Amino acid sequence: MSDEMKQCPQCDCPYGYFVREDAYACPECNHEWNPAEVADEDTLVVKDANGNILQDGDSVIVIKDLPVKGASGPIKAGTKVKRIRLVEGDHNIDCKIDGFGAMGLKSEFVRKG
Repeated sequence: MSDEMKQCPQCDCPYGYFVREDAYACPECNHEWNPAEVADEDTLVVKDANGNILQDGDSVIVIKDLPVKGASGPIKAGTKVKRIRLVEGDHNIDCKIDGFGAMGLKSEFVRKG
């Protein structure tokens, strides 16, 4: 038996308690869930312009010239970006680009490389 409490994925109550081997229950909304299934649903899925799933640490290639505010020129199509990090939000790729520094890119402008 586990004494560990888990947060309810439905109402965010912090007092979810162990019910049986594969389930926890919430005392406030009576929701039952399997913590292993909830962890799978929370993973961030980011796809490139071709529909390939990207992961942290992948390398990508920019597919079109991207203007950069405050820079003397755009990021050119064909620029390879190594070791990306996926984040939530409008610009869902964080990376460092040689000559530009830290950047946020949209996945729709890159392809897996």
